[in-house]
Amino acid sequence: MEILANLWLGLETAMSLANLAYCLLGVFLGTAIGVLPGLGPVATIAMLLPATFGLPPVAALIMLAGIYYGAQYGGSTTAILVNLPGESSSVVTALDGYQMARQGHAGKALATAAIGSFIAGTLSTLLIAFFAPPLADVALTFGPAEYFSLMVLGLVASIVLAHGSLLHAVGMIVFGLLLGLVGTDVNSGTARYTFDLPELADGINFVVVAMGVFGIGEIVRNLEHEMTREVMIKRVTGLLPTREDFRRIIAPVLRGTALGSVLGILPGGGAMLASFSAYALEKKVSPNAANFGKGAIEGVAAPESANNAGAQTSFIPMLTLGIPSNPVMALMIGAMIIQGIQPGPAVMTEQPTLFWGLIVSMWIGNFFLLVLNLPLIGLWVRMILVPYHLLYPAILVFCAIGVFSLNNSTFDVHLMALFGLAGYVFAKLDCEPAPLMLGFILGPMMEEYLRRALLLSKGDPSVFVTRPISAVMLLLALAGLIAVLSPALRRKRDEAFTEDD
Repeated sequence: MEILANLWLGLETAMSLANLAYCLLGVFLGTAIGVLPGLGPVATIAMLLPATFGLPPVAALIMLAGIYYGAQYGGSTTAILVNLPGESSSVVTALDGYQMARQGHAGKALATAAIGSFIAGTLSTLLIAFFAPPLADVALTFGPAEYFSLMVLGLVASIVLAHGSLLHAVGMIVFGLLLGLVGTDVNSGTARYTFDLPELADGINFVVVAMGVFGIGEIVRNLEHEMTREVMIKRVTGLLPTREDFRRIIAPVLRGTALGSVLGILPGGGAMLASFSAYALEKKVSPNAANFGKGAIEGVAAPESANNAGAQTSFIPMLTLGIPSNPVMALMIGAMIIQGIQPGPAVMTEQPTLFWGLIVSMWIGNFFLLVLNLPLIGLWVRMILVPYHLLYPAILVFCAIGVFSLNNSTFDVHLMALFGLAGYVFAKLDCEPAPLMLGFILGPMMEEYLRRALLLSKGDPSVFVTRPISAVMLLLALAGLIAVLSPALRRKRDEAFTEDD
């Protein structure tokens, strides 16, 4: 079978000594970042992008991917031991995980999170291996009109699924689209929105925006709200769940994996929406629903499985369509562009070692995480106790050096600081920055496909509704906008991100 030959190619690529080392480094950094509240994979990947310039493309993407799904593991440690989620997707894990720790079952909760994440990661990566190639084949038949409509659908979906104010989500996307237009127009050679600054002639580097909004902005916000962290248990024992525990968690793990795998593919969905939705589903179907919020092991198994599955399947639209489903995938696309690789369905045929090597590395990375997470609990506990005000100066220096190394330009450093201030303002105004990054990445691509479609149709805009696939995607986008404006759906949308204690 062709799939077996492709997986063997991926195994040969992923099992090289260098790629194994970068995979291990990525998942270790990801776990550490997940453990430290206030950082997160987006800021970390943004800071490490300049460091990937000198790496081979496969090694760079394997390491960055490991940071992303590794952070989903690490976030559960602080959620369980400190009641302070290291990752937003681990918020609901804290509801029952911390209660289990208070009852003396911290080891069992941590083991459940690790086992559930491992099973979910393994199964969802299998889905990528089987479903990504057919989707890429379909995408190869897309023309400019279909790609434009697909990106419109992606942006609308990110509005529908973004938590918080709808107006804020729309505003952030529009702001991101405008930022993507800064620079010299490729077709006319006209400078747009550069304010006569030659440094903006080539546009704004997305690394500068990402580091500023997600890196510097998060640092300032966390300094303002630094919390004291008291670990519930400093020595964790009883890491092996009993047979009864396995019987209770297997169904929640499988349900969480299935739900997370679907939601991870959706633009704006990903790990966070998956974990909240899986917890809400489990409360409805579990025979132990009365104990949720009081230390139910199912309340740890379901969201932890869902967030890891969602993190893994979010790679499907990025690898097959070149469409980022969340800010991390936007940064992964940026990493591919840095390496000279054009994201999209052609990656699978033109870069098969990268495509399949990355997929197989996820299996290896999930195994590394299972081996690393539980024996190193003592190390993670000590990291939790590091005061944040000792970490931020090193992070600031690393951000400044990384941005300066892009073009040896102090202007980029100043621009990063400006976006850092903007990121802080966004947080104060309760504006989620994720739609901004999606708009910033997709904006120039949308403009390019819009122009190509109109050139091929000789200026006839009806091409977007006369081509069947394009018309269906635009209708879905319109339906999403209409639906989200209805009061009933808006209430349910807000409730999806709010969980009763």
